[in-house]
Amino acid sequence: MLYRVLIIIGGLIFVAALFGLLWFFCKKFLEHKGVADRVSERATELATWTFAGISVGLVFAVAGAFVLGPWAFYRTLRGHGMAISDGAAVWWGFAIVVASLGIMAIGFFGFLAAVGAY
Repeated sequence: MLYRVLIIIGGLIFVAALFGLLWFFCKKFLEHKGVADRVSERATELATWTFAGISVGLVFAVAGAFVLGPWAFYRTLRGHGMAISDGAAVWWGFAIVVASLGIMAIGFFGFLAAVGAY
């Protein structure tokens, strides 16, 4: 029973860490593009919708996260009225999703190996 609780708590920590990574990368993206006002609020909105797209994409198929995540990033970015091309916005969203999920996958497999599940 303790093992199951440990895995559930670890999983929840990794979900929170994934959102944190998305927020961090979205904030860095906005700073890179020269956004100076309400950066944290905008990064939170971008990260929230990107996280939602990833989550829905993971429910349908793992590959869906790499489609719906960048699409959610792009749609949210369009709402901010930033001067960036559509293609660049999608590719930036894809890069943020891949980097965040890649870091989380490495960490989660390390966690599973540490508890003896992998």
